[in-house]
Amino acid sequence: MSAEPVKKLRGEHCLNIFISYELKKRINALAHKYDRTMADIVRMLMRVGIPIMEGLSKAEEEMMKDYIQLFRKMRRVKELKDM
Repeated sequence: MSAEPVKKLRGEHCLNIFISYELKKRINALAHKYDRTMADIVRMLMRVGIPIMEGLSKAEEEMMKDYIQLFRKMRRVKELKDM
C-alpha cells in the first residue's frame, strides 16, 4: 500500500496564532539565548510538544481504563462482602 502524495499548496502550511505578550516575551528570550529566530523556537516547541501531548493523551486513556477496571473490581469485592 502506498500513501497518496501530498498536494503542497503555497501558503497551505502557514499557521497564524494569537498569543499573550508574556508568552511572546518568553519565546523571544529563548530565541536570543540560543541565537535562533522566533519561528525556529516555535517550530522546535511544536516538534517537542506534539509527541508529549500525544503521550499524555494515551496515558490519560490508559489511566481511565485502569480506573474503571479497579472500580468494577472494588464493587465486586464489596458485593461479595455484603453477601
